[in-house]
Amino acid sequence: MLVGWPFLMVFTKKDWRGFDQLTDQDGGIVVATNHTSWFDPLAVAHPLWAHDRPPRFLGKESVFRVPIFGWIISSAGQIRVYRESSEAVFAFRDAAAAAQSGECVVVYPEGTITRDPDLWPMQGKTGAVRIALESGCPLYPMVQWGSQDVIGPYKKQLRLLPRKTMHVWLGEPMNLSQYRGQKWTPELLHEATDQLMATLARMEGEIRGEAPPAVLYRHDVDQGSEQ
Repeated sequence: MLVGWPFLMVFTKKDWRGFDQLTDQDGGIVVATNHTSWFDPLAVAHPLWAHDRPPRFLGKESVFRVPIFGWIISSAGQIRVYRESSEAVFAFRDAAAAAQSGECVVVYPEGTITRDPDLWPMQGKTGAVRIALESGCPLYPMVQWGSQDVIGPYKKQLRLLPRKTMHVWLGEPMNLSQYRGQKWTPELLHEATDQLMATLARMEGEIRGEAPPAVLYRHDVDQGSEQ
């Protein structure tokens, strides 16, 4: 982030909210955020670094091959997920262990940049909830909006000027007490994940000043892998 910090200070403006609550949060945390652009990791990492919570991203392996941004997140010791392989389970264990050791683990529960035509969060995968339950750490919903104006979804055109505002809002931690101590069945994990994604959609709607869709978009092509 030492590389990206001056870049972000020069080329972006910031609207950060909710991060003061981290000053009273000792120990590890899990942060689940929406995904609209390859620029997201920089926009998300900036306020976390500024509040002394350097993030470790859990992300699919292909993200680490994106020019420049892949190098930045790789150099920060991030956690790669190799989908459809036996190694995927170890990534989740590594992420839970990192949170237990006091680190900030960031997860994109959609598993990929949103395919929703209007850039709303999609239905999520269960990884963020699983990591929070396994680690015993709080799960914070986070929404960012503005990255897509720097780099459009699934595009590589960088649009730095005029400066774009990175709206990054951190919500209060989810109440997972009803799920702790239970057997983590697929039904339970999906129920908690649906609550998480509804919260992210609501928060994004607050930033955008719009009502989120009643039913979140489902990207069937990616449903075979639970991240």
